[in-house]
Amino acid sequence: MSKFVFDGYEFDVATSTAKFKYQFPDKNLSYVETVVFKSGDTSYNQETLVRALDLAHLIAGTSYYKAFPTDEVEFTDGGVDAWQADFLNKVYQEGLSQYAYENELTRDDLAQFVANAEASLPPVAYGGQGIVSMQSGGKDSLLVAALLDKNNTDYTPFYISSSDDYPAILDGLKESLVLARRELDKDSLKQASRLGGKNGHVPVTYIAMSYALIQAILLGKNTVLAAIAHEGEEPHGWIGNLPVNHQWSKTWQAELLFAEYVQRYISPDIRVGSPLRRYSELKVSQLFAGYAWPRFGEEFSSCNLANYKQGVDNSKLTWCGNCPKCANSYLLFAPFIDKNTLQARLGGELFAKPELFDTFKGLLGVDGVMKPFECVGEIGELRRAYHAAVANGYTPLPFEVPSSDFEMDYMYDSQVWASDLVQ
Repeated sequence: MSKFVFDGYEFDVATSTAKFKYQFPDKNLSYVETVVFKSGDTSYNQETLVRALDLAHLIAGTSYYKAFPTDEVEFTDGGVDAWQADFLNKVYQEGLSQYAYENELTRDDLAQFVANAEASLPPVAYGGQGIVSMQSGGKDSLLVAALLDKNNTDYTPFYISSSDDYPAILDGLKESLVLARRELDKDSLKQASRLGGKNGHVPVTYIAMSYALIQAILLGKNTVLAAIAHEGEEPHGWIGNLPVNHQWSKTWQAELLFAEYVQRYISPDIRVGSPLRRYSELKVSQLFAGYAWPRFGEEFSSCNLANYKQGVDNSKLTWCGNCPKCANSYLLFAPFIDKNTLQARLGGELFAKPELFDTFKGLLGVDGVMKPFECVGEIGELRRAYHAAVANGYTPLPFEVPSSDFEMDYMYDSQVWASDLVQ
């Protein structure tokens, strides 16, 4: 039977390069993922760095584990305690739920971590100060930047790329961009595919957050900001007792778990969270229209298909106008942005495109069409947005959409310190 092994990692201090290693011994298959960070002050806290590297090694393994799913995992060096085992079971089960659904797997087919070590060393004191704000060129992260600027709050924007390219829009931020380069082990992934390996979605937000944490420590910062509103809470479906979620690692539960891991195993003086967590996606769109569209409207994009694939040059962000993410963004912005302006940016009158009718039905919960696997709003929220769009002059869809009493201004649970940054 296949077994997935966490085979340790290396960190080159001179080049700020991490190498995370994994293997499937029975397949004679090994992986090495390389991440090159921006070097900081050599006086960074080495103990916190080691612990952040430990966390990234555990999470980034999802990208390679998925080739040959197995319930058996092993560590060549060290292990995990009971809390860590529970944490990782959530990452490798809930975090891989879409992958499980698309590959006809159950929770029992996925990794089962068990405690094989005593309680880990206690967290350490950390004296760093300052903010690293994760950036993508999409609406949520740019809104965080705009709100931090409005409050005269200093921050370091951070972007992870598979090359030296990045969205040019990020050059327009108040502070200089810090770029990390992530190099997936593409050769070994191709070999795994030739051996019949599976593929699918992984908890990429968790991976990005773990790398942002490493970068923050290298730069002597103590706060990592993600840009996630109230989203990901509505399952697309179920596999037994496993909720199927496109992006579990964007949920409120996942944010709290990540923050608790950092507090328990790295340092109580380091904070990780999202300033937008208390807002609905519809509220975020309203805030973006008011605070960020005048500045970023002509250059930003939240379309994954056009911009955010491995090997795609995304220096100039565009919208494809034909995917679920574009349809979702069209719905969310239509109540607040003039029709001609939005349609010129997003690729036309999307409500009139027959090829998008089923996509809109999935987003709006019509005719039993399944909600698309993307980071999209909740059905009630999108119904509210749709009817507000029609009231704003947009041509209606050619089918009935139920009304909704969704409360756009409702404030969800959040980490208070993070929400206070964008008051």
